[in-house]
Amino acid sequence: MIDRLIGNILEWAAGHHDEGRYSPVAIVFHWTMAGLTFLQLGVGWWMGRLAAGGDKVSAYSLHFLIGVAMLILIILRFGWRTLAPGPINDADKPGWESIAAHITHYVFYVCLFGLPLTGWAMISATAREQDLTILGLLPWPLMPMGEMANPDLWLIEAVSEWLHWGLVVSMLAIIPLHVVGALKHQFIDRDDVLHGMLPIVPEPTPRRTRWQRRYRAVEKRIAALARRLWPGRPAQTARRRRPT
Repeated sequence: MIDRLIGNILEWAAGHHDEGRYSPVAIVFHWTMAGLTFLQLGVGWWMGRLAAGGDKVSAYSLHFLIGVAMLILIILRFGWRTLAPGPINDADKPGWESIAAHITHYVFYVCLFGLPLTGWAMISATAREQDLTILGLLPWPLMPMGEMANPDLWLIEAVSEWLHWGLVVSMLAIIPLHVVGALKHQFIDRDDVLHGMLPIVPEPTPRRTRWQRRYRAVEKRIAALARRLWPGRPAQTARRRRPT
């Protein structure tokens, strides 16, 4: 019965994918994660500016709560993505743009997994006597570091903090790229990429706009310059066989 239910759900999702759109489940995952990411970045910035005291402790608790929610959500999203891959749309056309889009997608997953895990590691290494709870109700375990010596814990805390900040910087770098790419698909390429993830945005009419002509002209110039700087090997003509 469960297998049949899962099969029906995946078939329902595939129906959306066949139309070039993401399923409602994927859309909810995407925009919920986007909202939590912006909220978490804002809370982290605000938390770093607070003086030591009760407000900072409350901010850390909120930061931890959002991090746990993001970790659970990204695990569920990754599982859904594995079971029901997204549609094949105009973003999957061959070329450097498709490669860049997929690299950005993978970096997002690394950041969304890595940020809560490194934050969890920092708490586990520095707050061994603290009982972690979600909203003061559900207990949340520390990472298993109880038998480690203090120097090892300090090292884990330092490395985790360094990785945490590196992932924050990476996230701040790829979010604008992701947004610019989506806007480019909507207003320059005029394809169905943004409409597939945000159905309230009307699907643009395929036509060549002034911005598209300018973009293609610049792209051709860059490609011509690249061919001059890195010329490819000339094609070798096939040798004729000697008559026997």
